[in-house]
Amino acid sequence: MLAELLELAPGGVEEVNEPDGRAGVVEYAIYGAPGELPELGELQAVAGDALVEVRSEPLADNWEQRWKRFYQPLLVAGRVYVRPPWERPAERGGVAEVVIDPGRAFGTGTHATTAMCLELLVGAAPRAPRLLQRLVGRRRSFCDLGCGSGVLSIAAARLGFEPVLGVDFERAAVEESDRNARLNHLQLELRRVDLRREPAPVADLSAANLTTGLLKEVAQLWAEAGTRPGSLIASGFLAHEAGQVTEAMGAAGLRPRGSLERGEWGAMLLVA
Repeated sequence: MLAELLELAPGGVEEVNEPDGRAGVVEYAIYGAPGELPELGELQAVAGDALVEVRSEPLADNWEQRWKRFYQPLLVAGRVYVRPPWERPAERGGVAEVVIDPGRAFGTGTHATTAMCLELLVGAAPRAPRLLQRLVGRRRSFCDLGCGSGVLSIAAARLGFEPVLGVDFERAAVEESDRNARLNHLQLELRRVDLRREPAPVADLSAANLTTGLLKEVAQLWAEAGTRPGSLIASGFLAHEAGQVTEAMGAAGLRPRGSLERGEWGAMLLVA
């Protein structure tokens, strides 16, 4: 639904689950000046057979700033602090700060699937300082499959992974990741990759916050190529689909080591 709405209103769409406590309801908000928005009939058609209510209402002049209220700072496992640039920096020491400007169609890491990836990433992060890792020659590489806004890649770099590679099929996502990396004074390797047509790059630790179907395709291409990451953080699937992801990754030589659930979403750590 969100993807279809973005085609109609590429300027951005807000998604709110259970607004005002209404269970089972998803609300989408599209802002724009008169004449810029899709016709109400188009919006109803996008929802297909779902029960849909469409309404329009005038908003205050500062409507273009209202979306910012959906992005709040996120502290993950006491070690990573993710915030949009308009929020204050972390007030506690010893945390890796990640600043993410969501732009028009990318998140800041607060979605359940991304938050679970960050939690698993913290648990798998090197404990030794980066300089010591270099001295003893034990640097650990990281690859972010479907980098989006770059939050996982940037967090990995902050946590001591090196080198860090982020890939995405969407050119806009690669550009967004690069913009956010520079916002965090980092230079990451970022490039376009079609995960459906070629084996995904591998690293000591990879992260794949993708749909179940795409996770299965990634696993199949790894199995055919005889390659796989040392460990994998997988998310983006519904909790009841975890078995499908486990089976697919098993064919590539990866076995589950731990898992998380947030509402309807799941995430897992797999190891070779």
